[in-house]
Amino acid sequence: MRTIDWVDGAIVLVDQTRLPGELAYLRVTTVADLIDAIKRLAVRGAPALGVAGALGVALAARTGEPIGPLRSARPTAVNLAWGVDQAAASPDPLARALEIRDEDVAACLAMGARGADLLAERGATRVMTVCNTGGLATVERGTALGVIQTMHERGALREAIALETRPLLQGARLTAWELARMGAPHRLIVDSAGPFLLARGAADAVLIGADRIAANGDTANKIGSYALALGARRAGVPFLVIAPENTIDLATPDGDAIHIEDRGAAEVVSVGGVRLAPEGTEALNPAFDVTPADLITAIVTESRVIRVDRGERPDRT
Repeated sequence: MRTIDWVDGAIVLVDQTRLPGELAYLRVTTVADLIDAIKRLAVRGAPALGVAGALGVALAARTGEPIGPLRSARPTAVNLAWGVDQAAASPDPLARALEIRDEDVAACLAMGARGADLLAERGATRVMTVCNTGGLATVERGTALGVIQTMHERGALREAIALETRPLLQGARLTAWELARMGAPHRLIVDSAGPFLLARGAADAVLIGADRIAANGDTANKIGSYALALGARRAGVPFLVIAPENTIDLATPDGDAIHIEDRGAAEVVSVGGVRLAPEGTEALNPAFDVTPADLITAIVTESRVIRVDRGERPDRT
């Protein structure tokens, strides 16, 4: 299954808002519709957004629509702007977009192997993860969940523990769905149980993806990642960030410089259109948090392992 692709002159993508109830696809023929799909999270995940951005430029070349609004549709995820810029700088935007698609598939395979090798060295067989970092967040396989899939294929996975990931439940709706499809042993937990279960020895490692990695190694990822990093440090459990090289933004010096998207109150005060909080309740809804580099054991990309715990940084290893 491919989460996003170019088919017969249009972008075809899995509508992730329909999962897990229905596996449905959207055919996108305008940049405006692509922006809508991105903003309502029909397509999401930093690497998938990079591909979406590049394919959106190819669409714009046909429709004449501006690409500026596409570039800024999700401000925290650096991959989206990167994909737009890569395709826009090419004399053949579609050819470059398809290259980015294929590069993402290869990168996920490489990250899966590199991450699984690193965990095998540590004897880690039980892993915890937040949000969704599988094939739904990329073109195929995934980043952190791609490592888990490789472990499962090697017979090295004892259990994956997925956080539900409030407020939009990407862990419950998407990660649990992907783990079930691959036949991997897994259990789902509420977000607030993660650090406590780490303290009780429930997992040997924590794996997360990333939406932006600063030059110093600070990492923006789905809200809840920072709490897991704190819990992992207290429990003495390695905390690994799995992300492609194009998620590293050397122009961002540290986590303080990362813009964190706030998605408004509606997602917090209701679930699936059902109101949970009293009418008029205000809410804070940061879609991401920042994990400081000093809580990260290593960053695994398709081409290297950055041992942050040994003083290595993305901008110099």
